[in-house]
Amino acid sequence: MPTKAMIRARAAEIQAFFEEAGATPVETSLLQPAEVLLDLYGEDIRGRAYVTSDTLRGEQMLRPDFTVPVVQMHMDHGAEPARYTYSGQVFRRQDEDPSRDNEYMQVGYEVFERENPASSDAEVFALMQTVLAPLDLRAATGDIGILKAAVAGLETTERRKGALLRHIWRPRRFRQLLDRFSGRTEMPATRAALIATPNPMDTDFPMIGLRSEQEIAARIAALKEDAETPPLAAGQVALIEALLGVREKLPFALEHLRDIAVDMPAITEAVFTLKDRIEALASRGVDVDNLEFEASYGRTSMEYYDGFVFGFYAPGRADLPPIATGGRYDALTRVLGQGREIPAVGGVIRPGLVLKLEGAL
Repeated sequence: MPTKAMIRARAAEIQAFFEEAGATPVETSLLQPAEVLLDLYGEDIRGRAYVTSDTLRGEQMLRPDFTVPVVQMHMDHGAEPARYTYSGQVFRRQDEDPSRDNEYMQVGYEVFERENPASSDAEVFALMQTVLAPLDLRAATGDIGILKAAVAGLETTERRKGALLRHIWRPRRFRQLLDRFSGRTEMPATRAALIATPNPMDTDFPMIGLRSEQEIAARIAALKEDAETPPLAAGQVALIEALLGVREKLPFALEHLRDIAVDMPAITEAVFTLKDRIEALASRGVDVDNLEFEASYGRTSMEYYDGFVFGFYAPGRADLPPIATGGRYDALTRVLGQGREIPAVGGVIRPGLVLKLEGAL
């Protein structure tokens, strides 16, 4: 049987399993409006998506994943609660590593339900684990919501907290901002010179770019305001760093996070959410005592997730990407729901990688 046919057949088997679990099969278009994806991810998405356009529909992208179109579909006319499954191709540009696939199959399972988010998290994870059990994969988990809660609770300006929250998914930039806001590193020389100039808008420099004078003046005022903001307290920075350093089995990670929450009460509710999730996972037969938790997990590749995140990896196969990934994306439903929202969590499996590990490819 040709390779693609084998992958489609394996994908159909996995999707059938999700249907038996209560999911409704859905399909989405291969071409997705670029405007929506650019609004969500910014211009960074162009670096990993195939972009095209036509006169009537404007700029579009070959489907980089299923979550956004499935969320749009649900927010437009989905009932509650809802469970969906899908199977199809996604497309990702690979400009640096020609060995990685730029087109591959995904099979997914998504849950939209208000009643018990911890139970929904456990449901998705346990189903993925059941499908992948014969492969003896390593599972990793995290929780973006705990870090977001920690940043939101910092004693600083909303502008600085907003900047840190925007860059949670860019660890290097997040660290640079944290160091600057805490006074560990100096302000860039060009910015310092701009702020030191009494009236920057009175210079004879030509107006270049698309920003108006009013927008430029507002930006300069914001930079000056930021320069006058007191640095973050060393204790708060130390707590953020302690949080980012948590990497243990789930029960021990929970105890560590509880200790941090004593001095950082802003994360208390998020830590209770983790506790509820651990109990829900255990009730579904997941071996939580040996399940890994990493507070920083998901920060480089899961831009729209804002809570529980997970991935399954093949031990000893660093050459392979995750076999499955997923997580919670409540905020995405708010963005695409235009005033409506619903807690949502989901995950995807790559059947081609499953076959490769099974020795079929």
